[in-house]
Amino acid sequence: MTVESGNGLAVPGWLARLAGAAAQMPVPPPLRPPGEGGRPAAVLILFGDTGETGPDLLLVRRSQALRQHPGQPAFPGGAIDAADGGPIRAALREAAEETGIDPSAVHVVAVMPELYIWRSDYRVTPVIGWWHTPGPVAPGDLAEIESVSRIPVADLADPANRLMIEYPDGRSGPAFQAGGLLIWGFTALLLDRVLALGGWERSWDVTRVTQLPASDLPAGRPVTGG
Repeated sequence: MTVESGNGLAVPGWLARLAGAAAQMPVPPPLRPPGEGGRPAAVLILFGDTGETGPDLLLVRRSQALRQHPGQPAFPGGAIDAADGGPIRAALREAAEETGIDPSAVHVVAVMPELYIWRSDYRVTPVIGWWHTPGPVAPGDLAEIESVSRIPVADLADPANRLMIEYPDGRSGPAFQAGGLLIWGFTALLLDRVLALGGWERSWDVTRVTQLPASDLPAGRPVTGG
C-alpha cells in the first residue's frame, strides 16, 4: 500500500506508519537533551528501495582523521548552520555534501524529537526522508567521508547481524554488523529505535556482547556509547 504525500508523491504505507510513530517517539533517558546548552545538529535517515531486497538506509563511514566520531558509521548529517533555518535543510545539505544525493529527490516525511549526544555535546534532530528517485552515491570529501553505503533494512533486522558492544568505560549498547560495517554508538541506538518503530525488530541475542575493536578506538580519547 502507498499513500500520497502533500506534493503528490507516493510514499509507501510502511513509511507513512513509521513516520507517524517516529514523530511521537518517547526519548530514552540517556538521549534526553539538557535544559540548555548543546550544539544543534541534524541527521538524515534516508530510506530507498531497490525493488529486490526491500527498503534500505543510507549510511556513511567517517574518516579516521576527524576529531569528532572518527571512523564511525553514521547517518549523513552535521551541525545546523544559521543559513539552514532548521534541521530539515541542514540534514539535506549535509547529506548532499557527504554522499552526493540530490536533495530534490528526497521527500521528508517526519522530523523526530531532538536527541542528545553528551560525549560531543550535540543536540541532534533526526529527519526521515523517502528517496523517491535514488541515484548514485559517493563520498563528497574523502578527508571527511571514507565510504557511502546503502544497507538493506532486512540485513539490519537480521538477528545474526545484531550484538551488544561493550565500551571502555564499562557501558554497553546495541550494535550491528551489516554492509561490511560495525555500526555502534549513537547511530546504532537510533537504528535500534527505527527498527522497533517500523515493526522490523526481531528477537535477537542481547547476551552476545563483544568489546569495541581497538581499530575503532580513536587514539587518545575515551569512547562511550553516546
